[in-house]
Amino acid sequence: MWFKELETERLRLIEIGHHHAESLFEILSKDEVTKYDGIESLTRVEDARRLIDSFKSAYINKRGLRWGVILKDSGKFIGTVGLNQLSLANKRAEIGYEIHPEYWRNHFTSEAVKEVLRYCFEELGLNRIAALTFKDNIASRNLLKKFGFKEEGSLRSYLFIRDQPHDALVFSLISTEYSQLRQQSSQGSNRL
Repeated sequence: MWFKELETERLRLIEIGHHHAESLFEILSKDEVTKYDGIESLTRVEDARRLIDSFKSAYINKRGLRWGVILKDSGKFIGTVGLNQLSLANKRAEIGYEIHPEYWRNHFTSEAVKEVLRYCFEELGLNRIAALTFKDNIASRNLLKKFGFKEEGSLRSYLFIRDQPHDALVFSLISTEYSQLRQQSSQGSNRL
């Protein structure tokens, strides 16, 4: 598996390198971003460099794949989208994403997720994409439902952030469901 950059109408999804560390830090040091991300807010740029190293390691070991989200018109790094818990043998992964708050409500996350789902199902041949989200993260829950993800249940006290346990909701999308939604979309009646 080689790192494949992806493209949408407004975005480039690229491999993240150390030269993106300050931009990544700027995003992940904001409590409003990490509140629902499952990690503590970063406190040093070096933390972002270590995170980038972990993205690279996960990719090399075929356990994950993380793209930087870049605006085509300005070249600005505005977030990440990617796969955690990747298992090519079992044809599954978990999707995750975060966007700088300055770019919220512009549908950039939806645009990036749509392309990553296409890549996962149509090129990687995955069968299942899951997502974990905090119960209070209404925006993420709505985004997942928009793409046909179904809520499977709750994992009690699954995430421990800021010295507090939090339940996580589990969502999933199966390749056959994705294919049906793509077919409906090509007929003009859906969102994929």
